[in-house]
Amino acid sequence: MISSADIVNKYINFFKDRGHIQIPNSPLVLQNDPTTLFTSSGMQPLVPYLLGEIHPQGTRLVNVQNAIRTQDIEEVGDNRHTTFFRMLGNWSMGDYFKKEEIPWLWEFLTRELELPKEKLYITVFEGIDDIPKDEEAVNIWNDVLKSEGLNPNERIYYYSDKSNWWSRAGVPSKMPIGEPGGPSTEVFYEFSAVQHDSKYGKKCHPNCECGRYMEIGNSVFMQYIKAKDGSFQALPKNNIDFGGGLERMSAATHDTPDVFTTDLYLPIIKTLEEQTGKSYKDAINQSHMRVIADHIKAAVYLIIDDVIPSNKEHGYILRRLLRRAAVKMHQLTGGQLHADFFRSLTNEVFRIEEKIEDRIHTHTQKTLIQDVIADEIQKFARTLDRGLKEVEKNLNTLDDRAFDLYQSYGFPFELLKEIAKEKDKVLNDDKFQVQLKQHKESSRSASVGKFRGGLADHQKKTLMGHTATHLLHQALRDVLGIHVFQTGSNITTERIRFDFNYEQKLTDEEINRIENIVNEKIANDLPVHFEMIPTQKAKELGAIGLFVDTYADISKIYFIGDTSRNPKDAYSIEFCGGPHVKKTGLLINFKIIKQENLGKSQKRLYAIVGN
Repeated sequence: MISSADIVNKYINFFKDRGHIQIPNSPLVLQNDPTTLFTSSGMQPLVPYLLGEIHPQGTRLVNVQNAIRTQDIEEVGDNRHTTFFRMLGNWSMGDYFKKEEIPWLWEFLTRELELPKEKLYITVFEGIDDIPKDEEAVNIWNDVLKSEGLNPNERIYYYSDKSNWWSRAGVPSKMPIGEPGGPSTEVFYEFSAVQHDSKYGKKCHPNCECGRYMEIGNSVFMQYIKAKDGSFQALPKNNIDFGGGLERMSAATHDTPDVFTTDLYLPIIKTLEEQTGKSYKDAINQSHMRVIADHIKAAVYLIIDDVIPSNKEHGYILRRLLRRAAVKMHQLTGGQLHADFFRSLTNEVFRIEEKIEDRIHTHTQKTLIQDVIADEIQKFARTLDRGLKEVEKNLNTLDDRAFDLYQSYGFPFELLKEIAKEKDKVLNDDKFQVQLKQHKESSRSASVGKFRGGLADHQKKTLMGHTATHLLHQALRDVLGIHVFQTGSNITTERIRFDFNYEQKLTDEEINRIENIVNEKIANDLPVHFEMIPTQKAKELGAIGLFVDTYADISKIYFIGDTSRNPKDAYSIEFCGGPHVKKTGLLINFKIIKQENLGKSQKRLYAIVGN
């Protein structure tokens, strides 16, 4: 049987053989992206290049991208949803198009992964208003399927823009003027052992929610742009954006509809069975074990990217994942919650993941990850005890307090019901479900609002914030010393947030000096430009930054200042994906409004620009 590691290697080599260059896996936390908390798809770091910017590695790219999606966190527990996943991706930036992509996709799935061709089904865009049916893709699929002795009429399904269209804004009607998008074609794997559930419709089909079919690959054909009159016109260059979930491809190669029984999760599940004495085959345990397995893996990778549990943003998500895993463990063990349980689980994550990528490679790093998780679990164990006392105090008003307890202490409703039942109380399911639905909808709306494409936010204040961040970074080093460096940032239209390493709280004098330096550079109206240069040369020039905006041997470097005589004459030289203003004078002014201590020699500054 083909392992998940084999799938990754086969995929990369398959597209390398077809002229693609492998690009690095971007971090889960994109430091220069104000539009999202996490990398949530393989295409997200590549949006600028899909929109026309030239990628330094060329027009044919391939990679495996780690991703996290948390807007559907409550869905984790079924056989296919996870928060952490990997996307296999190949891209054409104005190079090849449908006639190459579709046969390659079929060849990879049926030849390299040896998936039975009889189990594969195709979806295409059916057309809408002035955007025609994707006949080009259909004709290519017809040729491919007929060459395999398959009947296209039994294999190809047509769906609307809700399923087979991609743009940053969603369906065509929601796309703003000037935004590109296009139809997609998807490949589904059929798990014939799964019986159709009629509650999802009379007849089963690839997009049915019953679980008989699972999408394993999606090719987006970015070929249209929305014109000023609202019509859709052809783009000058067509792009390909393919994404295939490793977890789902692995499920297909294992012929199991449950991704948690693949080699990506099964060792964690088996360890859980040993720890708890419970069987995964027992349906009552499956949801709990799946949540724990997924959340611990996601937590490991967030910690690798320097996220620590907190009550804000990235840290809040990590805390939420660990607390949900802890509650599920509490339920499985009948009240036992030991940090050692989670050390064993993280060891299994290490063993699984080391076969896929070499990011967890030192004993010190492993120990740090385990310590962060254990510390959070121990803290939550105490919180859980307090929560149980709250339940006892509010037994007579649990219907009103159930959702608050769920939010504050992580109590799942099922656990509250069991506690209440022991006290001869019955909770109102409907009331809780209404509140939970409202919470999910608001959370999902916020997440959608957060993600508008990654590095594609070109609003004026955002560009100003990016440039001001570079000035702030260098000014901090000027005042505090060259040992100071950026550890994170987040830029919105309202403010700049900048994290850096430093032991002491900044004094008022230091803050004033930093502000004065930045405002001096703004007053000098320095030019701002970027160059794609060899990474080693950039380091020799003294370029600073997080080194996440590198592309193997080539990097995108922003210079602030006059470099006509010598690049080293620039005031700021920094690795960055952008975007920026053209001159510092456009920033108008700069002011630091707040500082925070993040612990572990980490500080945070908040600033505003252009007010």
